[in-house]
Amino acid sequence: MNYNCLIIDDESDLSRMTQEYFEMFGVTCAVCASSDECLSFLKENTADLFLLDINLGNESGFALCKTLRETYDTPILFISARQSDDDVLVALNIGGDDYIKKPYTLSVLLAKVKVQLKRVEAMKQLGSTKVQASDENFTIDPATMSCTVEGRTVSLKSKEFSLLSCLYAHRNTIVTKEKLFDEVWGDSFYSDSTLNVHIRRLREKIESDPNEPKYIKTVWGTGYILETD
Repeated sequence: MNYNCLIIDDESDLSRMTQEYFEMFGVTCAVCASSDECLSFLKENTADLFLLDINLGNESGFALCKTLRETYDTPILFISARQSDDDVLVALNIGGDDYIKKPYTLSVLLAKVKVQLKRVEAMKQLGSTKVQASDENFTIDPATMSCTVEGRTVSLKSKEFSLLSCLYAHRNTIVTKEKLFDEVWGDSFYSDSTLNVHIRRLREKIESDPNEPKYIKTVWGTGYILETD
């Protein structure tokens, strides 16, 4: 069975409350309390999005995220009471798409989840549509969430592809940080570190020298520009 959302959290009362709230608004939801339960669940079911706590009893949500990323490109939103920037950066660096601090407001969490689910659905509907840049050295392919740069094909994670797609849609013009947050994350209430981590990961994949980028360039104090010409 496919669910919109899988919550992996050992706080059972909070998980059930979140599940019931989501389902009131048409978001199908399942709950697991441990890494083993999650991996067992995924042998027979699928989910469009994971909500993952860092502390899973004696287990680590970070470790589970790494395991999931070996198989799944599904968006992962961390939910945690841990407040430090170091935890946020670790979560994003190992493949998390967002980090939501507890205690969270159910309505805000639902809004963030719906934004992610809309993107998942949009990616499914795009099918095999391919978009090609004018210089023919840079293409993006929504069907495979990949891009081809000067003949080299690069596979991207969902958030990386969403970010690149936004930059490509406004290619050769400056895209502000606020616009990127609005279009890729769904709102503008994120720290610069979230965007910086994803830009760095994207550059490491598509640039021959990430420290001297040819395509994704920083416009200091404003945002970024994707130069394809």
